[in-house]
Amino acid sequence: MAQNIYDKPEFFAGYSQLARSVHGLDGAAEWPAIRAALPDLSGLRVVDLGCGFGWFARWARESGAAHVLGLDLSENMIARARKDTDDAAIDYRIADLDHLVLPEASFDFAYSSLAFHYIENFDRLVRTIHASLLPGSQFVFTIEHPIYMAPTNPGWSSDADGRRIWPLDRYSVEGERVTDWLAKGVVKYHRTIGTTLNTLIKAGFSIRHVEEWRPTPEQIAANPDLAEEADRPMMLLVAAQR
Repeated sequence: MAQNIYDKPEFFAGYSQLARSVHGLDGAAEWPAIRAALPDLSGLRVVDLGCGFGWFARWARESGAAHVLGLDLSENMIARARKDTDDAAIDYRIADLDHLVLPEASFDFAYSSLAFHYIENFDRLVRTIHASLLPGSQFVFTIEHPIYMAPTNPGWSSDADGRRIWPLDRYSVEGERVTDWLAKGVVKYHRTIGTTLNTLIKAGFSIRHVEEWRPTPEQIAANPDLAEEADRPMMLLVAAQR
């Protein structure tokens, strides 16, 4: 089973205070870029992998999706999602994405936000998602950018002009990485961009769009704390099609 870090009290308490947890999709700086990559969801059957509090599932329904299946390993996440949702067409279930089983040819769109870097067997998961989608269906997801996952400790230094330098630590060495974020000992799995994209291609997906997300000048002006995210990509956004 994957590490269920979100059900640790200290981690869940910290996560619940993040802007994206309090304000939903509008609190996620990358949401405009994600939204631009999404297809028209009208009438689609959607699977949300790592659904968290259910923000995207509810948005998908508001955008016309016929049904949404939200999956998450965390009991805390699923309990909160169910509490905040009053819609019979949204079904939340506890599921371990590392051992996920989905009915074949049952969905028209697959989505995931910042969940797959916790998955050890990405190849298996991608093949499962591919089999669950109807031909022509789209798949959009974000992960922590591999460069963001492989900095040296403490993470950055400055050059003579005061510009930040983000040296990498074993970028080409893939596998388990342990970090401290909201709690100690958080396990993630580092993969290069090449491995991520080639795994999709090998499973039968066509790559539609790849974006190494960074905040816009307007976002930084509105929230100066985002300035450091312009120094190196924090997230990787991928849109693919079956």
